[in-house]
Amino acid sequence: MVAVKREGNETGEQMIKKFIRKIKKSGLMDEVLDRRYYVKPSDKKRAEKKRNIAEHKKRMQKENR
Repeated sequence: MVAVKREGNETGEQMIKKFIRKIKKSGLMDEVLDRRYYVKPSDKKRAEKKRNIAEHKKRMQKENR
């Protein structure tokens, strides 16, 4: 669970920004979006493999420069 406490003279906007940063850092939003729809395990593996290939190509292009 993510909680934000008021420190000093923090405004509401500053607290919201801090809350959003904590949510992103914890990975909670990623998990919520992943669970939004069911994805077959084979589709997950296929997407992961495709992502790895793209990252590898990107690394190879940077090394060749």
